[in-house]
Amino acid sequence: MVVHAGGLVAIVIFYIAILLVGIWAGRKQKSSEKSPDTEEIMLAGRNIGLLVGIFTMTATWVGGAYINGTAEQVFSTGLIACQAPLGYAISLVVGGLLFARPMRNAGYVTMLDPFQRKYGQRMGGLLFIPALLGEVFWSAAILSALGATISVIFTDISTTTSVVISGRNRF
Repeated sequence: MVVHAGGLVAIVIFYIAILLVGIWAGRKQKSSEKSPDTEEIMLAGRNIGLLVGIFTMTATWVGGAYINGTAEQVFSTGLIACQAPLGYAISLVVGGLLFARPMRNAGYVTMLDPFQRKYGQRMGGLLFIPALLGEVFWSAAILSALGATISVIFTDISTTTSVVISGRNRF
């Protein structure tokens, strides 16, 4: 089996960095007398700090699928035709400037909450379907990117096998 040592070392360093940031963020979070509820755990008390917030948004938006897809698009059609980096950047800025504060002040937890509050439970349930499909396809894209990365580092493993291995270990 041929292994690209540089790629393997880069992935190990990346995972160690993620682990260290997670440990640092966990220790930074102040422990309270009472046991935190589910919403408190999911939202980190709505106070994760700027640095951890930047890392979290970067990890959420710029995953392996984004990096692989952007690289493929630039290679195939050129830098001008690749719209993802500009689109992501604009949407993050607009979302942060126009929507983040009002949604936080209203106590919303998800992007569907304002629609559900305005149009009712039925519309919230209906809008959940495209959100769910987006998460399913996003997970597939992440698994595909992880599988592609593994098949590049371990050249004797096919991309399909790498995706299956990635999916088994991820879920």
